[in-house]
Amino acid sequence: MKYIAEPFKIKMVEPIRVTTKEERIRAVEAADYNNFGLRSEDIYIDLLTDSGTGALSDQQWAGMMLGDETYSGSRSYFRMLDIAKSIFGYDYIQPVHQGRAAEKVLFPVIVEPGQIAVSNTFFDTTRGHATLTGAIPVDLLCEEGKNPSEYADFKGNMDIAALESLVAQQGPEKIACIVMTITNNSVGGQPVSMANMREVSRVAREHGILLVIDAARYAENAYFIKQREPEFANASIRDIAKEFFSLGDVFTMSAKKDAIVSMGGLIAVRDEKANANLITGIKSYVVPSEGFITYGGLSGRDLETLATGLEEGLDEDYLRYRIGQAEYLAARLDEHGIAYQNPVGGHGVFVDAGALLPHIPWHQFPGHALAVELYLEAGIRTCEIGSFMLDADPVTGEPQRATSEFTRLALPRRVYTQGHLNVVAEALAAIKERAHTVPGYEIIKQGKVLRHFTASLRPIGNE
Repeated sequence: MKYIAEPFKIKMVEPIRVTTKEERIRAVEAADYNNFGLRSEDIYIDLLTDSGTGALSDQQWAGMMLGDETYSGSRSYFRMLDIAKSIFGYDYIQPVHQGRAAEKVLFPVIVEPGQIAVSNTFFDTTRGHATLTGAIPVDLLCEEGKNPSEYADFKGNMDIAALESLVAQQGPEKIACIVMTITNNSVGGQPVSMANMREVSRVAREHGILLVIDAARYAENAYFIKQREPEFANASIRDIAKEFFSLGDVFTMSAKKDAIVSMGGLIAVRDEKANANLITGIKSYVVPSEGFITYGGLSGRDLETLATGLEEGLDEDYLRYRIGQAEYLAARLDEHGIAYQNPVGGHGVFVDAGALLPHIPWHQFPGHALAVELYLEAGIRTCEIGSFMLDADPVTGEPQRATSEFTRLALPRRVYTQGHLNVVAEALAAIKERAHTVPGYEIIKQGKVLRHFTASLRPIGNE
């Protein structure tokens, strides 16, 4: 795989330090073996998340000087509004401070306790907010997405037959909403096809079920559609995105991903007249919890960078480079025989930790074990996407087993170079050579919801 050169030049640098093995051992012990507890100065390459970790462009930095900090009705808000409406085609756009704020506002409005919320796969905060409002989250991932080694163009798709069966069994009144996560983060940043979205939309509209798009990585999803669905080979990324969103009713967005900002999020409603009560409900939650509706917890500077980032994230040259980075890293892993969710998704490489560490059972969290080992090996911070990320079943209270045990190498936007990716590949290769020595982990303290952010762990066998 040839590395696709950056479609930008570097104008500012931030020094990073290479730590010693002894320093990393002390740091991870102090963090209770939870990578979220590590200090940034102790990290060499940070692949924990691509959320809010991208590099701002010169135009975004310039926009900070133009930000209108008026409390109500700022110029920056209306600029963001005009750009967002032109991209998504939705009538009502509500800024909030980030994606989980959008979920916190939306779910109490659309969910009644005991209802089911269905998704192609819920990501962690979405699942958490659905659970907190009394919903029962149900994932209906297509079969292709459950086998990391099997190539398929759209492994993020919804299982349409399973969706129709669930609606028939439970009745549409039992289904609070259908959530389509694009790209499908929990299964490797895998895309959803336009064809699949059309089918999900058909089912939702036939039964009067609200269709919500979790749109954090919508531009990456549109790029995959252009590359893999012949119908859209000559369409622009913007046109693909607009058609995709026309099939939904509402979307939530962490703008910290494809809008390339440090902080920000959106809620949007497509048909203002038909959904007047929904919009009223959204406003009633935003004002006390986020701020006035024209800033939603964001400064004018944030709104300016968001407006610019929405457009920059749609640039096809940028997206080609962006996804090319993940493909390059995957090709390096191929050289060392390291398995991952194939093909790679848009925002990173999901290493199949279950395959790399077969001696560690799922309840000892192989994805987390590999994440800790990567930090110890080379100061690379990553996170687990697997059974550790899943809280206990909300109905039975029993531990839940994930479909796959991944270690996610999430690539911040416009931050790391080919050299950094080579370091990551070489570190994983070194771990593979001694994989049998890597211990599993057990939880010694955890919260009730979203435990993986704050849990304390220890290696199995250590007192």
